[in-house]
Amino acid sequence: MQVLYFADIRFPLERANGIQTMHTCAALAARGHSVVLHVRRDTQRPARDPFVFYGVTPDPRLRVVRARTPGSPALRRLAYLASVLVRTLHPRRPDVILTRDLGVASLILRLPRSLRPPLVYESHGFAPAVSQAMPELLSDAGGTTGRKQRRLTAREQRTWKEADAYVAVTRTLAEELTGRFGPRDLVAIVPDGVRLPAERVFAPARPAAVPTVGYAGHLYPWKGVDVLLDALALLPGVAGLIIGGHGAEPDLQRARTRAEALGIAARVRFTGAVEPSRVLPRLAEADILVVPNTATTLSARYTSPLKLFEYLAAGKPIVASDLPSLREVLSDGGNAVLVGPGDPAALAAGIRRVLDDPRLAESIARRAFDDAARFTWACRAERLEAVFEWVAVRSRRPIGRAAASGGRTTEGEPPSAAGSTEAGRVQDR
Repeated sequence: MQVLYFADIRFPLERANGIQTMHTCAALAARGHSVVLHVRRDTQRPARDPFVFYGVTPDPRLRVVRARTPGSPALRRLAYLASVLVRTLHPRRPDVILTRDLGVASLILRLPRSLRPPLVYESHGFAPAVSQAMPELLSDAGGTTGRKQRRLTAREQRTWKEADAYVAVTRTLAEELTGRFGPRDLVAIVPDGVRLPAERVFAPARPAAVPTVGYAGHLYPWKGVDVLLDALALLPGVAGLIIGGHGAEPDLQRARTRAEALGIAARVRFTGAVEPSRVLPRLAEADILVVPNTATTLSARYTSPLKLFEYLAAGKPIVASDLPSLREVLSDGGNAVLVGPGDPAALAAGIRRVLDDPRLAESIARRAFDDAARFTWACRAERLEAVFEWVAVRSRRPIGRAAASGGRTTEGEPPSAAGSTEAGRVQDR
């Protein structure tokens, strides 16, 4: 199957968007699909190799094409959208287009159906709600306007109604969109994933003289790293490991300053930004891993955090905020300990509960380790493949070995993959 993935991001990108995009495309290619990933050029010189940066083995079926997008941010966006139209309208059409960019999806859907391939849109949140919440979520985010909100709502509605298939990363998000815009066919719940080594063996934890609580990811306020630092202040004798944070952004310095003000700087290590391929080895240094997200719109209903699946794979006890989106993967006492979001005392109590009960710690860690196998990038690709095949049947354009019946997609067993060939390399265009 020929898959064209549009991502208007500089590439490689350090953020979760870039990681998820690359691993999704690589996993689709590994299942035999021919994938073209259409991105913007890297801003670093010399340009970094995305396969090396993300620790992905080059595959001849995955080709990364970088569009030329010079000028200001507005001009770069226009240049990228122009390149989207050129590639979408090319006589040699792909079998399906996949994107998580709402503007790109809305633009493609303005084209006559006869002139474009089927479009599968992947949603990571209701854009107007995310835009409105941004000033509260990020330290340096600007505000929004009523005009922008109306424009985003119109795009969301058009994409929900007209996309050939719709993918949501959480069930909570899919239910919200159904409530806003009404039911539609071909909706799939496809969470994010993690890469697992070929051979895995669960290793029970050994008692540590100074237990370490680990966190990986960005340090935006809504991610809850401040809550974690406050919790560590309530846990004398417990160390912290904070993996992530860009030196050019204010959040890393904010977290360091908070640790100093709390008097815990000597027992909290800040690694700063870490290449995606090095995150899992760093997680092994911790005894407990935390997802301390606060109860914002984004975290409560939309987020499918990559760190969550990396934590599962690490086979460590997890303490996480009790939020609807996280409960789709975690269960209290099953594969994690869930605590009230945004509450340092509750988080500290959850960490203490794990430290004081080795049997519980090993039980939830082992269950998390086993559950990771259900959330690999390969599983994600398999679910997306099922969506593509349903789209092929619905659009009456059989491709590859597509043989599925039409209907609403779920998290059920998908059909097998199609084979294809395409040269694997990175191109600037």
